[in-house]
Amino acid sequence: MPPARPEQWISTFLDAIAAEADAARNTQLAYGRDLKDFAGWATGKGHALATLDRAAVEGYLVFCDAQGLSKATRARRLSAIRQLFRFAFEEGWRADNPALRIAGPGKVQRLPQTLTEAEVSALLDAARSDGRTQAEQVRATALMELLYATGLRVTELVSLPQAALRGDPRMILVKGKGGKERMVPLSAPARSAANAWLAALDTQAEALRAAGKPVPKALFPARGAAGHLTRQQFFTMLKGIAARAGLDPARVTPHTLRHAFATHLLAHGADLRVIQTLLGHADVATTEIYTHVLDDHLKDLVLTHHPLARKAPPR
Repeated sequence: MPPARPEQWISTFLDAIAAEADAARNTQLAYGRDLKDFAGWATGKGHALATLDRAAVEGYLVFCDAQGLSKATRARRLSAIRQLFRFAFEEGWRADNPALRIAGPGKVQRLPQTLTEAEVSALLDAARSDGRTQAEQVRATALMELLYATGLRVTELVSLPQAALRGDPRMILVKGKGGKERMVPLSAPARSAANAWLAALDTQAEALRAAGKPVPKALFPARGAAGHLTRQQFFTMLKGIAARAGLDPARVTPHTLRHAFATHLLAHGADLRVIQTLLGHADVATTEIYTHVLDDHLKDLVLTHHPLARKAPPR
């Protein structure tokens, strides 16, 4: 028998993907928000999740369009609905999946926003003086150096354990989306910044032990349920560093630095497959978008280095 209330459908589905697919907490939260909105709309229209049909799902997508939601958001919501009903079918709650054959709105492919190497250098310099104490400045420097050196997703960065950086490793093991692990090399500046921060953590640990308090294991510990710096806290910190560096804070996000990592590697001759591995992309097609970012760079390269381009035009 299917659950009686929509909330039970959604909570059971989210529990299942957390256990079976090892879905990240952020993915679960996104699915939860999307499905709660859909269930609320369906209830308001008199539809039950156990019996609503394809026309009802299409009606919801029309409603989302009328609300001005982007193509990407509508595509994501359809994906969540499709997966919910696939789960319901597998559980025997329904005999079909009403969202299965609905064509999504598609996503508009946008070129990733990135930063120049000079702008990244300015951010790294600004991080060294960001914070009220020397420890905070060392932490900000470690965060920025590690992010630019590795291209980690922000969640991967803030959740790193101290053990991953102990012993001055040249490569670290990172657990990414879906629990997939990958090895990521560290640059010399990133290793130096990480070691300086670990030394500061060791000093803090001594004081905590002396006071009989537990010593955190996270590389970037913070108060809160997660035990480490949150994405939001780092996002706020990064905006302040951008302002200190004289850059528009609206242009600087953790993802922008991830894009800069990939773009700068490609510009200096790195292989696309290598960048795919470092970024943790499942499909190289996702990585290929960075080749478009370099169009202007390549044009400039030809115009400034090609022997014919340097010849003076005829009079």
